[in-house]
Amino acid sequence: MGKIKTSVYIDEELWREFKELAQRENSEVSKLLEEALMNYLINEVLKDIDDSKIPLWFEPLDVPKEDSGKLVREMRDEREKSLLGQ
Repeated sequence: MGKIKTSVYIDEELWREFKELAQRENSEVSKLLEEALMNYLINEVLKDIDDSKIPLWFEPLDVPKEDSGKLVREMRDEREKSLLGQ
């Protein structure tokens, strides 16, 4: 999958805070923005699914919605490390 360069208009304060978040997390702004967009799209698809008919093979985590992005990022980082043998 290729990458594109684009321009968007974003509230100045929001952008500053987002860049500070990326710096605190030692991450690239582009990577965090890409993750945020992906999470948004996934949530949009999932909200139309009747999940009452989907069997669960795991116990759901009791995580506040605002912490779910951080949890997913931690899980991805752990998986990456395990695949790289770190």
